[in-house]
Amino acid sequence: MKILRAYKTELDPTCKQVELLLQHAGCARWAYNWGLRKKIEAYKAIGKSPTAIDLHRELNALKKLPIEEGGIPWMYESSKCAPQEALRNLDAAYNNFYRRCKSGAKKKGFPRFKSRKNGIGSFRLTGIIRASATHVQLPVLGALRVKERWYLPVEGARVLSATVSEAAGRWFVSLQVEQEMPDPKLKPHHIIGVDVGIKHLAITSDGEVFDNPKALAKVQMTLRVRQKAVSRKVKGSANRRKAVIRVAKVHRRVANIRRDAIHKMTTAITKSASVIVIEDLNVSGMLKNHCLARALSDASLSEIHRQLAYKS
Repeated sequence: MKILRAYKTELDPTCKQVELLLQHAGCARWAYNWGLRKKIEAYKAIGKSPTAIDLHRELNALKKLPIEEGGIPWMYESSKCAPQEALRNLDAAYNNFYRRCKSGAKKKGFPRFKSRKNGIGSFRLTGIIRASATHVQLPVLGALRVKERWYLPVEGARVLSATVSEAAGRWFVSLQVEQEMPDPKLKPHHIIGVDVGIKHLAITSDGEVFDNPKALAKVQMTLRVRQKAVSRKVKGSANRRKAVIRVAKVHRRVANIRRDAIHKMTTAITKSASVIVIEDLNVSGMLKNHCLARALSDASLSEIHRQLAYKS
């Protein structure tokens, strides 16, 4: 059967390539904010928002104008895919907003403007993308070295897109590929029940126990010290930016430990049975209990449900 799979690994770019990566992320962020502003203005004027295709045509016209006339010719230095995919992401954000409005959700989630202060962000590229044992070839950016060799699919997979992101000063690339996989060999008529919780991530009806790494609880003191260091620095200073990166590294490590444990658990459960039964928890309601909110968030019960659903 054909499946869509993502391969994410860390990049090892040169200084020149880091400048290009920052430039692409900036173009994507600018296009997203520009498109959101245009959608809001158009809806107030005529009651209808332009689509991503309409905005992309207007963006191409702005590229041809000089800076003095409000043009953006500097976008020619980056790949055309970065702003184009950002406008598509904006369309998806609007569709999700309308879907939540129709369903009567309390939090509608209207799209927000992206700020450089909240992080560099990410951008997506399409077109000719190739992967080798040591490098990944991206449009305009060229060949970027990867830190993990022989991980990206070299043969037997069709690369659809590449998403480049930044986290705590490190750059990552995620390749979405379409590849042929053999049908899973499951135990026929084997039903398994899963009970999720805080002390243990999950306990199955077969008696298998998956421990909770409690990644966030173990670094509370470290986070407290580093966040205090941020509050003592002058806003806008270089030392404050360095202190913010130190805090981001701790959060990134916590997220990696949690993600690794959940992926290993959900993969093991999915491969062990043909039918999986799991309780339907009201996680958002449980989070209102301030005594359990931090522990529940650290356990990521909603993420466990999500991964079990798509893996099965």
